[in-house]
Amino acid sequence: MKENAVITIISITIIVLNMMMIIVLDIKNAIMMATMAEVTTVTMAEIMVATMAEVTAVVMAEVTVVVMAVITVVVKDVAAVGAGCFNLINN
Repeated sequence: MKENAVITIISITIIVLNMMMIIVLDIKNAIMMATMAEVTTVTMAEIMVATMAEVTAVVMAEVTVVVMAVITVVVKDVAAVGAGCFNLINN
């Protein structure tokens, strides 16, 4: 009878330890999944911010070039008109 009791206690102990290992592994997996999700979210956010900053810089540079070109053309045209009017007045 004592041998059966010892075997039963050892069996129960093994079952409890296995259950604890399963619980620990589940917790570890949950923590890993949460960590990976957080890292992915932060990384994607940083990539988006960097990409948006780069796109904004490129677009602003292009807009500046185009606007400056238009202003140059307009100023030249105004100067030409002004010179023509000056010539007409002085002639």
